[in-house]
Amino acid sequence: MPSLNKKEILMTDQTTTDIGTVSAPWNKDIDLQEREYEGGFKVVRLRIKEGRRITDLELDSLTAARLGDFLKTWAEDNPPPAAGPEESAS
Repeated sequence: MPSLNKKEILMTDQTTTDIGTVSAPWNKDIDLQEREYEGGFKVVRLRIKEGRRITDLELDSLTAARLGDFLKTWAEDNPPPAAGPEESAS
């Protein structure tokens, strides 16, 4: 196991706060977290979990806002299909 020197430890100093989790199609979970790095720089991290595979995407506030606008527009243009009789009975 590699050891970290003092500089690397200081560079990785951050605080992580869980925001929420979204279940996505094809057995994926998306965890949302706020990460604050030393010096106060904040990002939102999307951690996509698919089985044992994990993909992290960290976005600053401007990029997150732009992505949010695209996602909102797409969702409004592509509403989910109406629930069938079996689905609405639950």
